[in-house]
Amino acid sequence: MSKRITIDPITRIEGHLRIDVEVENNAVNNAWASCTMWRGIENILRGRDPRDAWLFTQRFCGVCTTVHAMASVRAVEDALKLEVPLNAQYIRNLILIAHALHDHIVHFYQLSALDWVDVLQIPKADPASTAKLAESLSPWTRNSREEFQAAQGRVNAVAASGQLGIFMNGYWGHPAMRLSPDVNLLAFSHYIQALEYQRKALQVVAILGSKTPHIQNLTVGGVANAIDLDSTSALGMEKLELIRVLLEDVVRFINEVYFVDVCAVAAMYPEWFRIGGGVRNYLAVPDLPLDSAGSAYDLPGGFIMNGNIAGAHGFKTASDKDFREGVAEDVAHAYYLNEKEALHPWKGETQPAFTGWDGDGKYSWVKAPRFNGEPMQVGPLAQVLVGFAQGHPLTVKYAKLAIEKVQAVGGIQVTPDMLQSTLGRHAARAIRAAMLGELAQKHLQLLIDNVAKGDYTVYNQPVFPSHEIEGVGTHEAPRGTLSHWIVIKDEKIKNYQAVVPSTWNASPRDHKGAHGPYEASLLRTPLARPEEPLEVLRTVHSFDPCMACACHAFDPSGREIAKVKVL
Repeated sequence: MSKRITIDPITRIEGHLRIDVEVENNAVNNAWASCTMWRGIENILRGRDPRDAWLFTQRFCGVCTTVHAMASVRAVEDALKLEVPLNAQYIRNLILIAHALHDHIVHFYQLSALDWVDVLQIPKADPASTAKLAESLSPWTRNSREEFQAAQGRVNAVAASGQLGIFMNGYWGHPAMRLSPDVNLLAFSHYIQALEYQRKALQVVAILGSKTPHIQNLTVGGVANAIDLDSTSALGMEKLELIRVLLEDVVRFINEVYFVDVCAVAAMYPEWFRIGGGVRNYLAVPDLPLDSAGSAYDLPGGFIMNGNIAGAHGFKTASDKDFREGVAEDVAHAYYLNEKEALHPWKGETQPAFTGWDGDGKYSWVKAPRFNGEPMQVGPLAQVLVGFAQGHPLTVKYAKLAIEKVQAVGGIQVTPDMLQSTLGRHAARAIRAAMLGELAQKHLQLLIDNVAKGDYTVYNQPVFPSHEIEGVGTHEAPRGTLSHWIVIKDEKIKNYQAVVPSTWNASPRDHKGAHGPYEASLLRTPLARPEEPLEVLRTVHSFDPCMACACHAFDPSGREIAKVKVL
């Protein structure tokens, strides 16, 4: 007999995501992903000056701010065919990289690690043996007995108080948790250290973007950063050197801690390379432009269908014709009007029509984006698989390092195909973070070298025609492919649609009944204790949904049988 479990909301940040699963014989046999909030900013933008759109769109979210700002100015620039000065491209790239490094660190440690790490096992750990273990894995200088003793002392104090605070509602002692006390202590110590290093990444965003969240330095045509190498108030050598130091600290943490921890955890839960695959179609867009015209990029893009990595198709530019023509949004099961056909974003409508949750009808505020009519998984896994298939040097380098590390720690054989899984998403995010760390230092040097040549240009003036024009701005954001689509007429916004990463991944069924990636990834997931659905959290959290947290379990008649808050 099947029973229904409802987790609402499910995540640890930026809430409003509900997951329903039907469980039979301790395995998921059906799933629904429901966004429970409507934002409506697309409608607010109509009739406004296109140059102002980025200030509104980065308010889509209090976490993913820079990404929407960047996609928005790129959409207007695409419509105008406006080139961006090299300095502006490099400054934008550095902001996006620093934001992503912050995001990836926070995702693993603060938003996902406690799905795998049992905090209440930490008092049983031996700091000395933990230090010995850590030294065998990494040269990180803060892997000391003193650091681990301090971290253990924090947990001991909380446990002794009888008030667990932020750890109160974890699934401690769950049979799916099986790290040793020493490994739990190692990971928790790094959980604490991660708070320090993600902050350093955001300092870079704030220096270049004037503030964070919600940067202030963008403009259609470039950036508003004044460059003067001899000034302390403009972007000069003092600030550039500070950025260099901050990035070096963050990159060291990523390479010696984050990357290693993800590989170590993966090696200790090898069965999770076979769970949570779901939709095996992948989509990524090129990013980090290397020239003013946006014709060359440091990150590759493309798509993969049916898990066929060898058959990957690459995108030449961020606004590749195949991408521009292939995207549409279906609202058959979303709370919007016009459910008869999927619409291209330039023709897209955002007319709310809330009807209440109905698993056979409408059940989400998220539309169902489709690429050439198919659901697509987006995110670091998509980018890593697309890059690996195309032989992208950085992707291949760090993917092989990750595979070697997992094999060295766990003695298990890992292949690129096994990345199509819950653990694969975590591994891909760590791979991407390592790639971005290397690219951060490259783009900082490119900026310095270009300015040293005497080029201080940061802005090209936009000129708007009176006739109707269309543009798309893309960015490979921390959570995946982001695109903003704009129609401009008489210098005003006629239509605006944002197709965001969590829309791709959290999409409900489409008119053909095809599951979105969250839903498909949960099918056949085994649950050790259905009343404590830790395994569902693990897979959904592996996508890094930007939403927040409580859990309800119901029997088939709808009677509540348990209520569990999620960290």
